[in-house]
Amino acid sequence: MSYVLSRLNLLGLPNQYGVQSLEREIVTPKLVLMLASLFGASAVAAGAFGAHGLRGTVSDRALEIFETATRYQLTHALLLLAIALLMLVLPDPPSSLPIGAVAITVGMVLFCGSLYGLSLGAARWFGAVAPLGGAALIVGWLCVAIAAWKLT
Repeated sequence: MSYVLSRLNLLGLPNQYGVQSLEREIVTPKLVLMLASLFGASAVAAGAFGAHGLRGTVSDRALEIFETATRYQLTHALLLLAIALLMLVLPDPPSSLPIGAVAITVGMVLFCGSLYGLSLGAARWFGAVAPLGGAALIVGWLCVAIAAWKLT
């Protein structure tokens, strides 16, 4: 993916700012760890809100959808935590790790966000966003698998 992005040069950056450089300078372990923590904390808060604030105010189906969103968000916050730790401890982390972190972040926002919206009464078309988020989550997991494959 890095090769494709560098060939397309979508950001129009000078050559000294290649994709590899952007991955290492923008998607840092610190940023990924902060995102993991924020997504984890907000998943716990959303779960508490769903269990105590939504019960009895929305349908059982809506509550089930909300719980699915919190479960996926918390699971993928833990994956982001693992990615951040791998980026910190590996001497030369594979470039698929920061790409995976971006994919997981986008996936959580799209997938979980659309489920939260649906459960809270958003228009039904909002649900069409969930498969895009799910695909991004799958890409994130595959990026971690690629990183594992590259380990010596």
